[in-house]
Amino acid sequence: MGLFDDLSKFLESRLEEFLRNNPHLELDALSEQLREQEEDTLKLIADLQLQEKRKQDEVLSTAQEIQRWHMRVQKAKNAGREDLAAKAQEREAALLRQGNQLWGQMQGVKERITQAKDLYKQIQQRRQEVQAKATQAQAARTKAQAQQRIETDAGWWSANSNYPNSSKYDDLEEKFLRWETEAELEEMKRKMGK
Repeated sequence: MGLFDDLSKFLESRLEEFLRNNPHLELDALSEQLREQEEDTLKLIADLQLQEKRKQDEVLSTAQEIQRWHMRVQKAKNAGREDLAAKAQEREAALLRQGNQLWGQMQGVKERITQAKDLYKQIQQRRQEVQAKATQAQAARTKAQAQQRIETDAGWWSANSNYPNSSKYDDLEEKFLRWETEAELEEMKRKMGK
């Protein structure tokens, strides 16, 4: 197991390093993770709604049984059968307890549905934020690449001129873009952890 753990840690560190060097891929991976969480949350909501429907059916069925036994209590009392009336009242009371329990369970499921829907909205919002950051990062990369092409095509920064080498400035621009994107990613990860 030690070798497997070491290999796993090595691969994870290499992946983290790769993603740090390619922040746009990290944004893509984060967006994909959020998309999967959205799907899982939608499945959870659907499952909870099915549970809620079942509980509603059980509550309704129990209410009908309570009504039936209540009528039997009245019938037995009217007929002077106190022994049957007492047993019917016991059954009615047991059904009332069961109904209250089912009602509580149904309310719990409703609360979980509300929480799952809130979670879904939060995940959607975070995914939109990540997509916006990915779009910004892509625009910045495209702009930097276009600027580099313009400078290269125009020969503005040639090796024979007195101006600084453009690759140094492009490297610096790329470093700043990477650093800014990583900082934004870290901030988004902190927000997601909350």
